Amino acid sequence: MKRYLVIGLMLLLVAPLSMASGNNGLISIKSAHSVSATLDRLESLLRKKGITIVTRWRHDAAAKKVGIPLRPTELLIFGNPKLGSHFFTSQQTAGIDLPMKALAWQDKNGQVWLTYNDPQYIADRHGIKNRTGIVKKMTAALKKLMHAASRP
Repeated sequence: MKRYLVIGLMLLLVAPLSMASGNNGLISIKSAHSVSATLDRLESLLRKKGITIVTRWRHDAAAKKVGIPLRPTELLIFGNPKLGSHFFTSQQTAGIDLPMKALAWQDKNGQVWLTYNDPQYIADRHGIKNRTGIVKKMTAALKKLMHAASRP
């Protein structure tokens, strides 16, 4: 009996650690294109949908200016107030995570990835429980756009 109690307590202590480290809210998909081409494609798709492009930032170029070597890494910041503003009307702190971001980056093996924040994770992070439809709509739209930008 004592052994089961010890095992149970160990599981209770370990479970939160594994859950916390297992979901960081990032979704990464492989891209068939270079870093720049991946974001060019995504930017074009977003513009066609009428989504605002806030800025595009080349982390690798900025690092190079200060003498730090970095594999190709670019960030695109974009937003759709028709969806994102619903997060703010529920919890204004969501503004720290929106507008959305997409990071195209090349790993050490040369594979390019497109990484973005999971809208459900953002909602959970800010305790947004009353925007389920908006979260689902954002999730579906982002998945479709990110896959379209990264496929051959």
